[in-house]
Amino acid sequence: MSVPVTAIPVSSAGSSERAQFIRRTYGHLALAILAFAGLESQLLRWPGAQELAQRMTQGYNWLLVMAAFAFVATIADRWARNATSIGQQYLGLALAIVAQAVLFLPLLLGIAEEARGSVVSSAGIITLLLAAGLTAVVVVTRKDFSFLRTTLVVTGFVALGLIVASILIGLDLGLGFAAAMVAFAAGSILYQTSNVLRAYRTDQHVAASLSLFASVALLFWWVVNIAAGQRR
Repeated sequence: MSVPVTAIPVSSAGSSERAQFIRRTYGHLALAILAFAGLESQLLRWPGAQELAQRMTQGYNWLLVMAAFAFVATIADRWARNATSIGQQYLGLALAIVAQAVLFLPLLLGIAEEARGSVVSSAGIITLLLAAGLTAVVVVTRKDFSFLRTTLVVTGFVALGLIVASILIGLDLGLGFAAAMVAFAAGSILYQTSNVLRAYRTDQHVAASLSLFASVALLFWWVVNIAAGQRR
């Protein structure tokens, strides 16, 4: 199925078209979160999950996993932005959900089974409340947070370097780093939410929901790390 050829930038669209784009974007975001939760739940019950998680984190394999995830995420985003195929847009979103679910597997399996449910549920609630609050800030203030882009890019590279160093030399990043990454993820949500009406066309609600989903997943990752750390 092809998308309409009359799509225009959301910023230039009428109020009804903008409202429809926002409803579709956040509706798809909600479905993506539910799909991720369902898939992750099934993966955690899969008999081969423990073996896969061990292989992903053995030695320097986690570096390869991170590189593979970055590559897949780039492909997923490219597909989701496809201007001619709705099917490929949804395939991109589905690919991103699967990649995130697999990436989370070692983290969630690393939490003691008796504590996993409470940690994940608490982290999920905190993540959703933070994401909702940050979204409300953008909606109420109508502030353009595009100025955060440079800060996010530079901080992201610094954080990536520290993560790589932690894998190569066993550097203990600690809770302080996790807290800083929560702030980073919060900034990403502000930036992406602000971008929803500025960087997409009216036919790109799937791509917009994918970018928001990636930021929410990043926030959830570090909130889970903090919650799990507090349990130890």
